[in-house]
Amino acid sequence: MDNAEWYVGWFNSPYYHLLYNNRNYDEANFFIDNLCRSLNLKSHASIWDLACGKGRHAIALNNLGFDVTGTDLAENSIDEANLSANKTLEFVVHDMRESFRSNYFDAVFNLFTSLGYFKDYQDNFCVFKNVADSLKTGGVFVIDFFNSEKVMASFKSEYHEHRGDLHFDIQKKIENNAIIKHIEFSDAGHNYYFEESVSLFKKSDFDAFANAAGLSLVKCFGNYHLDPFDEKTSERLILIYKK
Repeated sequence: MDNAEWYVGWFNSPYYHLLYNNRNYDEANFFIDNLCRSLNLKSHASIWDLACGKGRHAIALNNLGFDVTGTDLAENSIDEANLSANKTLEFVVHDMRESFRSNYFDAVFNLFTSLGYFKDYQDNFCVFKNVADSLKTGGVFVIDFFNSEKVMASFKSEYHEHRGDLHFDIQKKIENNAIIKHIEFSDAGHNYYFEESVSLFKKSDFDAFANAAGLSLVKCFGNYHLDPFDEKTSERLILIYKK
């Protein structure tokens, strides 16, 4: 598989959703509730859920009374998300490196480590530029990423996951400031191989992208309870930038 495009096939695969089927909707709702209280968004604020997957965060936001647009590159995920669409919740296939609705949104959310996939480092800045263009003046951009320092401190190079009869063999390495994950398994007599690559971005990297796009950091949290960020101990790096 072409490493530059690993996410195109993998995110569209049913095996991706099977491997990561332990993602917690209650946790997503808890985070969204805390986040929206902190941001003090008005009723029917316009929100872009950027890289929305099957829409769990977008649905939670919509349930709180916001007008939500979810976008993702994976067509299969958008097809499933659209089963929950309504007049204030829509889902669209979209590449985050492309512009989208200038001066339209009150907030943009990019959650659950949904950046840092690109081989070309400059593509990450394109995302920030597109987000800045899409925001109204005073709008906010929320990023929820893993804490790279904590990830590296507890790094496991090999492990296995079982989902029903499927056995996933997973090997990881750190290369070019990114975590490279090799995923192998067999199903119905066929052998499969997928690869993931996610940059080990730190707060300083995000700040550099944001500053270049004209966004300013206003808050930084370290978990879904919105406790302060600690580089050594926090599970997450949650950043809020303002236009």
